[in-house]
Amino acid sequence: MRVPDANLTEVRQRGFSLLEGFLHDDELRAAQEALWLHFPRPERYFADPDSYAHLATSQFAGVEEFPYRSWDLNHLAVHPDLVDAAERYLETPQLHLYKVELWAKYSGAVDYDQPLHRDYGSHSLVVPRGEPRYQQLTTFVYLSDVTAEDGPTRIVPYEDGKAVPFTPLYLPFGELAEREVACTGPAGSLLLYRTDILHRGSDMTGTQRSRFSLLADFQVRGTTWGGKMSWPKQHPDRWARFIPQCSVRQRDLFGFPRPGDPYWTDETLEGVAARYPGIDLEPYTPPG
Repeated sequence: MRVPDANLTEVRQRGFSLLEGFLHDDELRAAQEALWLHFPRPERYFADPDSYAHLATSQFAGVEEFPYRSWDLNHLAVHPDLVDAAERYLETPQLHLYKVELWAKYSGAVDYDQPLHRDYGSHSLVVPRGEPRYQQLTTFVYLSDVTAEDGPTRIVPYEDGKAVPFTPLYLPFGELAEREVACTGPAGSLLLYRTDILHRGSDMTGTQRSRFSLLADFQVRGTTWGGKMSWPKQHPDRWARFIPQCSVRQRDLFGFPRPGDPYWTDETLEGVAARYPGIDLEPYTPPG
């Protein structure tokens, strides 16, 4: 679903917005099935949690870094409607997709409660600035229902938190609790929020509950003080399968050399073709 202008306006004014029905049913079902390439199905986990003790080592133990073992998950990060929303929000097609994570949570595995904080602390070397050129947009694609029992992200609307200084990064537990909004929604929903917005993860209160989300974060290309991941270091075998499946536009989101860039020579074309079997390099081939 194309993200309506009203949702982007809400992000600008309130700091966040939740859109239900972002994913079509077939996209959602395929992505949900692909989750089990990385995580135990809930019924398997809850039948024997001790077999998955690694998921109880920290709040972030259920985070898997991009790319994934299935296009059905990978394409969510470069989904045309998600990219379109980021372009419209940041007011430029010059985007950098600087973070993608797949996150699984299982109730009882660990306490997922967090203090209020702003994400810029781990996404930027400096502090936020309000103009679109300098903003970062965080997105959550819900791959399971998120109810009040499923540890929903809790966000303080911009007007209620704007007077809180950027430093220190974390607020004491319980502060501004009366201002928090629980971002609940059905599977297939999209949550968008800015990295200057106070928010927190909350604990899962239901029994035998599980929550799965894909997170994709965007900033304007060239803002070198922002970022989260170094793409080349992660899963080279998966990149070898992922890059050939992408369009030129989708590769560009990761900083891949563009058509017409002087990087492209006969030698580099040959080397990239060997690294990414099946890739169509015609768009990158210099004329003549």
